Amino acid sequence: QPQLVESGGGLVQFGGSLKLSCKVSENIFNFNSVGWYRQAPGKERDFVASINVGGRLDYGDSVKGRFTISRDSAKNTVYLQMSGLKPEDTAVYYCKVSSHMGMHYWGKGTLVTVSS
Repeated sequence: QPQLVESGGGLVQFGGSLKLSCKVSENIFNFNSVGWYRQAPGKERDFVASINVGGRLDYGDSVKGRFTISRDSAKNTVYLQMSGLKPEDTAVYYCKVSSHMGMHYWGKGTLVTVSS
């Protein structure tokens, strides 16, 4: 099964920016989509953004206009550029790949903390 490693999390001030990376151990075009999710303390894991094999981009309502998902196929890496960060964006951010057979694989996450 594929291995996913997230990186780029950290502490940032209100209004700041961070860029997360998700390195996948396989060709990302082997999968139907790659997405980012986040889970704040005591809350459910929520959808943030995804990019599918055809390049379609989808975003959660709370991040539209502030976050951008992209990929570098040569590096098998998907990025999440986050701008205009708010304290409510504080969460562990997870990367997920979804296969064409409907299987899902997750990374271990990277913590993003936004201070007010």
